[in-house]
Amino acid sequence: MTQRLLIQRFSLLLFAILFFSCSNNYAPKPRGYFRITLPEKSYQKADTTLPYAFEFPEYARLKPDKTGTQEPFWVNLDFPRFDAKLHISYKAVEGNLYQLLEDNRELAFKHTIKADAIKEQLFESPEKQVYGILYEIEGNTASPAQFFVTDSTRHFLRGSLYFNTVPNKDSIAPVLEFVKQDIIHLMETLTWK
Repeated sequence: MTQRLLIQRFSLLLFAILFFSCSNNYAPKPRGYFRITLPEKSYQKADTTLPYAFEFPEYARLKPDKTGTQEPFWVNLDFPRFDAKLHISYKAVEGNLYQLLEDNRELAFKHTIKADAIKEQLFESPEKQVYGILYEIEGNTASPAQFFVTDSTRHFLRGSLYFNTVPNKDSIAPVLEFVKQDIIHLMETLTWK
């Protein structure tokens, strides 16, 4: 074989390799987020002068609500490590249970504009006279979790979880799942006074 023939075959082989290796099968990697180290679960009793009591995580801080719209027995459960806050409001039931339930439903479903789905999880504890619903609001919504509990005769308690960040379901997903377990624990340990 001559040198010219070798160069032609080598050039053809090089061209074929380059042609088939340059395809448009580029797939970008999904955006990565910082790893979040979650603390161990441990709870403490919120036994105050409130007409209700519950257990809340030791890594959270129970504080009175200081906003301009607060009413008696409204508190906030701050999660400083996650930059999140669970707003807890209380109302006495005085023949207004239907209106309280309807207001709660409207506040939860107000997020349907941005929500992908709203899941309702029923909660019942007849021995403690605690009945309620946990709303899991999926998507990039301002409040990804809300709940209410009532004894249907005297007490009505409502909670809304907010993160102090722009809503992004992918970035808050692990923390949301972690805090949602704390909300469920709060609902399970709630007692009326």
